Amino acid sequence: MKKIIKIILKSLLVLACLLIIFIIYFIFAVQIEIPKIDNDTTLTWKRDSLGIETYKVQNNWLRHSKSGLWELYVEGDAYERGVANGMLTKELHAYQEEAFFKQIQLLVPNLNYLKFLKYFVGYFNRHLPNHITQEYKEEIYGISKFASNKYDFIAPKYHRILNYHGAHDIGHALQDKNMTVGCTSFSVWDKKSEDGKLLVGRNFDFYSGDDFAKNKIVQFTNPTTGYKFATVTWSGFIGACSGMNEKGLTVTINAAKSSIPTDVATPIALLAREILQYAKNINEAIEIAKKRKVFVSESILIGSASDNKTISIEKSPEAMDVFETPNSTQIVCPNHYQGNEFKNNIANLTNQIESSSLYRQIRLEQLLVQHPTVNYTQVAEILRNQKGLNNRNIGMTNEKNLNQLLAHHGIIFKPQDKLMWVSANPFQCGEFICYNLDSVFAKAKTHDISKEINIKHYTIPADAFLSSRAYQQFIIYKALKSYIEFLTKKSEKILLDKKFETAFVQSNPENYYTYELLGNYFVSRHQYQNATHYYQQALSKEVATLKERRQIEEKISKIAQNL
Repeated sequence: MKKIIKIILKSLLVLACLLIIFIIYFIFAVQIEIPKIDNDTTLTWKRDSLGIETYKVQNNWLRHSKSGLWELYVEGDAYERGVANGMLTKELHAYQEEAFFKQIQLLVPNLNYLKFLKYFVGYFNRHLPNHITQEYKEEIYGISKFASNKYDFIAPKYHRILNYHGAHDIGHALQDKNMTVGCTSFSVWDKKSEDGKLLVGRNFDFYSGDDFAKNKIVQFTNPTTGYKFATVTWSGFIGACSGMNEKGLTVTINAAKSSIPTDVATPIALLAREILQYAKNINEAIEIAKKRKVFVSESILIGSASDNKTISIEKSPEAMDVFETPNSTQIVCPNHYQGNEFKNNIANLTNQIESSSLYRQIRLEQLLVQHPTVNYTQVAEILRNQKGLNNRNIGMTNEKNLNQLLAHHGIIFKPQDKLMWVSANPFQCGEFICYNLDSVFAKAKTHDISKEINIKHYTIPADAFLSSRAYQQFIIYKALKSYIEFLTKKSEKILLDKKFETAFVQSNPENYYTYELLGNYFVSRHQYQNATHYYQQALSKEVATLKERRQIEEKISKIAQNL
């Protein structure tokens, strides 16, 4: 007996030692070195308030435009830009981080699992600094100095902000659905453009809750090295999802189907930012893209004023291709690859079959055919289109629509004229506000920042949809959708009133998800006949993805087996 006890004690001791060794390894593994700043010139900087929601730090400034867009100008070396950004936007940053964390809590309501994810992400991202340039680490560090203390329990400020730059990539790879987003972009030039000049349009359908998209920032950056550029962004984020530089080079990113990564690499938005800051034409953009390893698959649409055309850099963790349309004066960029390197890849083919990407590509090509030539107002019309193939009504918010009523922003570029139109809230339905990059940068240091910096006569009016009954129905749909989801998941005691059920169907009758959601509710109440009825209704509509169609069919089959 004593021998057995000794063996057990020795085993426990060995396990305890191994656990201690693992904990020590983990602590050291997740340590991230904070950039060292020599001769910090920002220590005496202070933020001046020049009016309501108007601030200045040295030559840097932030203003809230009448359009609802925030406009930010920063200059200097990396750390100086970061400090100025952080000082100017600290309230916006606190709001943004809270909105982001609330969305994470909705997706992961279990606190214990959330804690596990915290350590998982910290360990997974332990090599992230190795794939970010020193310049961008210093810029992020400058911003992080003004981050809120509220979320220090997740990680120290610099670690948090650095990791947020890989959040898009990790979320992209670990999504529950086929795609986390359904971004669509396109470009026309030469004979397809009304005046022969290059035009680029894109919807950035990244959604992390309504609050996350509330404070869109149009940022104008004047770096010590590289080219001046403008991006549409949010506080605390230095990557480029949509942007144009002073040479008329534009960058937008579109997610493609990715496998689960085994290690981090360069976040795609930071690669796009590097291209924007350091490339003046397509060839230089390609060379920068070749230098960086990424850990998710993405298309980077590059428009170039000097080349007067647009190409797509298709990049995965394993390979890279450049997709061009040499016999055409337009290019369409969905969420799947089109170049020779990837087009016959099994994952890419599966993505086209199972996701909404191919459907949106065909729909976009249909709309372009309807216009012999395209001008910037027609680009906005296309980005706002809510119809399916052949102009069919497939329901509001359907992922197969170009306009899914969830976009963080829509944007239009006219590179030769250095014009950039950015959509005001909501989504891409508000006014498209026009900025001339040459004008903004020429006046940035001396401009009276109480005055508007956009070009008013180029403003594209808000979508008529916002004044329609359909928009009111959309508001009702969103509210009832949230309520029914709450009842289904959280509250078995409260029953859905019949008039709410009817109102929900009437608010968005052509969307399959209206019926799928009601089916889910009735399953939670064990009313299987009603659930089957609604699931069958869902299947009679245009379901966004093959995966979702299969899931609905499986729900019907499971009910039939249990009856």
